[in-house]
Amino acid sequence: MLRIFTDKITHRNKYIFNLMFKDMLGLDFELTDKEVEFREMQGAKVSYSINPVSDEVHFSARHLLLESGITEQNIALFEHKGTKAFFATGKTSALPFDVFAASFYLVSRYEEYLPHIRDEHDRFDAKDSLAFMNGFLQKPVVNIWSLEVKEILMRRYPELVFPERKYEFISTIDIDNAYAYREKGFTRSIGGYLKSLASLDFKEIRERSRVILGLQKDPYDTYDFQLKMLHKYKFKSIYFFLLGDYGVNDKNLPVESEKFQSLIKMIGDYAQVGIHPSYGSNKSKEQLRKEVNRLSKILHRDITQSRQHFLKLTLPDTYRNLIDLDIRHDYTMGFASQVGFRASICTPFNFYDLDMELETHLKVHPFAVMEGTLKYYMKVEPEDAMSRIRPLIDEVKAVDGSFISLWHNDTLNDQKLWKGWKAVYEEMIAYATVTQKPRERKPKAGPEN
Repeated sequence: MLRIFTDKITHRNKYIFNLMFKDMLGLDFELTDKEVEFREMQGAKVSYSINPVSDEVHFSARHLLLESGITEQNIALFEHKGTKAFFATGKTSALPFDVFAASFYLVSRYEEYLPHIRDEHDRFDAKDSLAFMNGFLQKPVVNIWSLEVKEILMRRYPELVFPERKYEFISTIDIDNAYAYREKGFTRSIGGYLKSLASLDFKEIRERSRVILGLQKDPYDTYDFQLKMLHKYKFKSIYFFLLGDYGVNDKNLPVESEKFQSLIKMIGDYAQVGIHPSYGSNKSKEQLRKEVNRLSKILHRDITQSRQHFLKLTLPDTYRNLIDLDIRHDYTMGFASQVGFRASICTPFNFYDLDMELETHLKVHPFAVMEGTLKYYMKVEPEDAMSRIRPLIDEVKAVDGSFISLWHNDTLNDQKLWKGWKAVYEEMIAYATVTQKPRERKPKAGPEN
């Protein structure tokens, strides 16, 4: 049991203590703001306050966790043991920065509540993030910092017992378009033929015809390969199905298609299944409710997991809508334009609603890499993809976190634009499912303030 003193108990510091001490380090703690009571406590003690109380481990506190509301923060970054830190503190502190305030700022996505320019899909872009602009987007610094706190506590209180954490890999697949040609209906099929004819793409006309006639496998039907990977490497996998109404950015199969429903049920026999809320549902809770109910009806079970189509995430509205529909796990936390750690963490964490100043029960599972990011935004060729993916996996393994990847069924067809990416997927899985750490983390020495 760890005893913690703080000048004032707030929703914010309770949240970050729960995350860092209980969820990430596995320590139970008792929190108090009564100084006399804290002095009399025995055993392992930590103060998070302006000044130390006695001879306990002391972490100097800045003001962020004592505040409420959202205001522009004065952030000055500096080098700290091979990465960056901010919210610098004085010499009496066990660390030269307020590790809890900095972690809260990143994990709560504080900067996404501040005024910013949104991209063409109404998203917060990676290039506007503190982590990207300061070169630490590819490092899960909150995990790294939590291990620093652990080392400090172990040196001072060797009697503390920290449960062993284990690295895990989760493959997630978004099914935006289950088939390229099958089950599209008469109108959409005719439209496809006309589009191919207009561009004189006779090869595609032939392919579409052969698929519809049952003479050739649909190019987006890569499910046998995916299940083969599951059987071969034995990893956890989650599928997110788009069940929205047809629109410019929502082009999956009609929900009424029996073959589409059979596919969803088949996948559900081998892996977990969640909802992929449509582009149009982001501004309509009723549309979202309709889509969740559709999936629930197909699978005959409650739907508790989600990831937003196009990674459309507006805080806090998107998460509030999910919470209202009893979604308990969301996998949207990642950037479309850059690989890395959007919230600077590779451990699942509860969403903190900054507007309401409230910790919620929605568990956010951050992903680190999407194949579309590498190809379309970062212009990476398949032969160079693992040089971008492998360092991310190494970072996650080094801190015993969760490495979550995002792929799509159509990008595994090994054809046209996606030639070579099927091999990348298997190579990533092979590397990610090796559980031992690639190296021991030895932080570089750096200036302390």
